[in-house]
Amino acid sequence: MARSDGTGRRGNLLAISDLHVRHAENQAVVEQLRPQSPDDWLLVAGDVGDTVAQIEWALRLLAARFAKVLWSPGNHELWSLPADPVTLRGVARYAHLVDLCRAIGVVTPEDPYPVWEGPGGPVTVAPLFLLYDYSWRPEGFDTPQAALAEAHRTGIVCTDEYLLYPDPYESRSAWCAARVAGTARRLAERDPALPTVLMNHWPLRREPTSILRYPIFAQWCGTETTSDWHRRFDAAAVVYGHLHIPRTTWYDGVRFEEVSVGYPREWQRRSWPPGQLRRILPEPDGLPPTAW
Repeated sequence: MARSDGTGRRGNLLAISDLHVRHAENQAVVEQLRPQSPDDWLLVAGDVGDTVAQIEWALRLLAARFAKVLWSPGNHELWSLPADPVTLRGVARYAHLVDLCRAIGVVTPEDPYPVWEGPGGPVTVAPLFLLYDYSWRPEGFDTPQAALAEAHRTGIVCTDEYLLYPDPYESRSAWCAARVAGTARRLAERDPALPTVLMNHWPLRREPTSILRYPIFAQWCGTETTSDWHRRFDAAAVVYGHLHIPRTTWYDGVRFEEVSVGYPREWQRRSWPPGQLRRILPEPDGLPPTAW
């Protein structure tokens, strides 16, 4: 039976992302994360760490504290770093991380989508893994090749180009297309009577990238094919990270939450302390129109 946290609620659906525990300062942030209620679930929207050992340390710690932890991979989890003893690439690396998560009780995009029965529910909570396909190109660049060439010319190139291998797919775009198609089928097969909470590391819509310091970086941030998923799959809320710009925005009446911690050099400039868990359900009181 769900237990009250003392406020009348029976658990919370909380979210965070971009923990980047390779940084000692961020490790300290993770060590301080605690549930607000014994029944709290935690959504972790990717970029936990860069090596398998870092990812396991953080997720194991969180899984021991929260009633349920759900994880979606980010690009950093998929990097194949020379310093990582786990040398797997692409799909094989992702499968290894899925096995690791299952061993410690963390829900992955490959598992059945659980139903949140607490306040604001019931809703189907779906951790997603969708990648990007270079469709979010700057104006005036009609092909991915042209946009990528401009990124190299200006020096604004995502590290994925050197460390995120798509094996056995021929490209990251092809891997993205396969992930989008398979995930859409699974979401279509869910219980249609229940709304969803969708969690993906990369944003599902392009609009949040409009405030990036370098707009050309948007090509590594998502895919145009998911722009209507919040309506198509009846989302009560959408959770994402990747941009390192935590804020709340609304599209078609649906709440989108960017829940990144980010790098120390970023969060140390903010007016609020790092590691603030964002409550997804029940819906927070007094939501700001954009930033938080």
